[in-house]
Amino acid sequence: MRFGFIRTEKATYPVRVLCRTLQVSASGFYAWCRRGLSARARKDAALKVEIRAAHAASGKRYGSPRIVEDLKADGQQVGRKRVARLMREEGIEGQRKRRFRTTTDSRHSHPVAPNRLGRDFSASAPNETWVSDITYIWTREGWTYLAAILDLFSRRVVGWSMDSHIDQSLVLDALGMALRTRQPTPGLLHHSDRGVQYAGAAYQEQLRKSGILCSMSRKGDCWDNAVAESFFSTLKAELVHRMDYASRSQARASVFDYIEVFYNPRRRHSSLGYSCPVDYEAAAAPEGRAA
Repeated sequence: MRFGFIRTEKATYPVRVLCRTLQVSASGFYAWCRRGLSARARKDAALKVEIRAAHAASGKRYGSPRIVEDLKADGQQVGRKRVARLMREEGIEGQRKRRFRTTTDSRHSHPVAPNRLGRDFSASAPNETWVSDITYIWTREGWTYLAAILDLFSRRVVGWSMDSHIDQSLVLDALGMALRTRQPTPGLLHHSDRGVQYAGAAYQEQLRKSGILCSMSRKGDCWDNAVAESFFSTLKAELVHRMDYASRSQARASVFDYIEVFYNPRRRHSSLGYSCPVDYEAAAAPEGRAA
């Protein structure tokens, strides 16, 4: 490692100064140069190429844990510490999350459902429990709002909607998409915050017509809906905070690409054993279990 550092820095500092500072001999350094790269160094160089490709394929979002899983899926047997070291050497980083902010307005007179979910974020099958929430995205045209519904079993986004207004039609559109694409049987549990959009008569009527049981977070407790909050935090870190949207339509196209092209069919989740939501559901299906 010291000889490698000297070779990198010799254009800036004299070799003998570097050797003296690092307490190695100049003759040893020149002999090392004549021998060329070690087998380990050659493997590291080849692995760096694979790491860069995996990082680029994730939209430069993945850190070392998910890159390791991508490499393993391609047949590479690598450890996380080695990948993390090579990423540091190459200056490759995953996207870090920022804090989230609530969009809940619970100052209304509508009835509020009890917290039936009780922070139990596990589910034994798809369409057993859905969680929903709303977030905001800034564009140069002004704010746009995103409502999303996730299936707790696979963390898959099963319904979503975007609009310039944060009203009941926003969440109804997301619910409509989820109902069309998933067609759940009666008895599903739907959890959200107690905001006016979810507590309103039209949304509650749609839940009742669909045979869906309603659950709501306690007042001012974002952790009661932690999975939905975590999705938005990931979305912001991996997409929104890296963008400067000129328009709401541009933001919508970007979010569509993230959810439908990357998040659902490709993004690896640590809570799913580093599977993506689509693959996790496919593996859990009766034919998947039989295989």
